[in-house]
Amino acid sequence: MSGVARAFGCSVNVQHAPFDPDQVERALDRAYSDVRDLTDGQVAQVYPALAEVDPGLFGLCAVDVTGQVWERGDTEAGFGLMSTAKPFTFALVCAAIGADRARDEIGVNATGSEYNDVEPVLAAPGGRTNPMVNAGAIATCSRVPGVGADAQWARLLDGLSAFAGRQLYLDEALYENVMATNVRNRELADALASKGALVTSAAEALELYSKQSCLSTTAHDLAVMGATLANGGVNPVTGVRVVPAHVVRPVLAVMLTSGLYELSGEWLYDVALPAKTGLGGGIVTVAPGRMGLGGFSPLLDEAANTVRGAQGLAVAADELGLGLF
Repeated sequence: MSGVARAFGCSVNVQHAPFDPDQVERALDRAYSDVRDLTDGQVAQVYPALAEVDPGLFGLCAVDVTGQVWERGDTEAGFGLMSTAKPFTFALVCAAIGADRARDEIGVNATGSEYNDVEPVLAAPGGRTNPMVNAGAIATCSRVPGVGADAQWARLLDGLSAFAGRQLYLDEALYENVMATNVRNRELADALASKGALVTSAAEALELYSKQSCLSTTAHDLAVMGATLANGGVNPVTGVRVVPAHVVRPVLAVMLTSGLYELSGEWLYDVALPAKTGLGGGIVTVAPGRMGLGGFSPLLDEAANTVRGAQGLAVAADELGLGLF
């Protein structure tokens, strides 16, 4: 086992003292005030529904493993879940088919390429990439349990809603945008099918992937979802076990290595926590055994990561001493 794996494993299992609520309040105050006036980045232009989002929206939320909640800013503003769905869908699939099989069939290694690049699929044996990039996430969706697309979607929606602790719903306008202009993801799905990497049709896998991406969520939801992973698969707000505890470690591992795409190394170097961003402007960060953090700002950097969201959570994590090492 590597040094990182040993440190990571300990962080999952070590019991920590409860947070001082005033300390968390101060950390979020500092994080929010430090980055709220940043204007770096651009709103995603890929889909009209994303391009129309107010660039001034910004929210940060923390939820610890006891279910305590701290919030600043626009934490109830809705936005598309997009790629922040990926670790949670991967968790549900690992729970269903086993983490070892998921690794063998989907892959877990960082690609070093852009999140929607088809070349890693074509180059890798069996089309394996990792579940945090689009190709790997489409392969993951193909493995959601259920006989037929409707049953798979019902299972996935129920699972993601259980992570959030509330019923999530599809943003129909965003979904229509995505399905009308999904050219690159169709190319990825077809490439995966040609490599034998899907267990459903390419069209079915792509539809499921697109639907999960278009669920409407909030920074508060992401913090609760992250806290569920931090709490060993049990939602600390609802008390519902969403996934078995043994699933959490492999999920957080791929978040560590690939959650911010080609900038994942910089995030790991600076923050040392598992995280996942999405094109909708969301970010979720997990401090194993301690808390989940959720952020939202639609202004994105060149790798499609939220600028204020990521920087805000980085400041909060540093103030609270959450880094794994």
